[in-house]
Amino acid sequence: MDIIGLMGAMEDEIAPLAACMVAKESTSLGGIRFTSGLLGGKKVVLCCAGMGKAQAAAATQLLCTHFGATAIVFSGIAGNMTDKIGVGDVCLGGTLVYHDGEPRLLAAAASACEAAGVKHIVGKIATGDRFVGDKATKEAITAKCAPDCVEMEGAAVAHIAAKNNVPFVILRAMSDNADESAYETLVVKQFDVGEYCRTAAKISAALI
Repeated sequence: MDIIGLMGAMEDEIAPLAACMVAKESTSLGGIRFTSGLLGGKKVVLCCAGMGKAQAAAATQLLCTHFGATAIVFSGIAGNMTDKIGVGDVCLGGTLVYHDGEPRLLAAAASACEAAGVKHIVGKIATGDRFVGDKATKEAITAKCAPDCVEMEGAAVAHIAAKNNVPFVILRAMSDNADESAYETLVVKQFDVGEYCRTAAKISAALI
């Protein structure tokens, strides 16, 4: 049976998926808790990788080699960098720095978005080990690679999955516009991003 690795960077991003799973068993490896079970009749392994490229890469490698994942789905939130979509909409990673997304998984994710009535694009996701919350940083990233959104894990997941010849898709719901208002809302005021996490998780569950 195929095994789908499900990932998020924060507990808020994976909690809605964990709630949908049945026949769950948990184990810890490398400081990461992995939960195996069934979701929509499919065998899945879910984990909260932690924030940043290094932790995402480590968790992806464990999913591939220890759990034998045959596909990887990473879902969560990101900062919007385009006027093609807005906060609450979804960007599917067609391009993640080095690698292209798996066409079959992208198509499944797109169908799931459409079925849920969620506006989406298949675009470019830029990954870096910093939160983007000011205009100057946003403009510098735009000048460098013109992405549709920014986050902290996607390219690392893509990199390691590709090295293991495992297909993957990165799905991000826009939680902010990667500017001063984002920093004020998400960092200073610690705004609850649960709604956007649930949107991303809902699409992930549907594509599975």
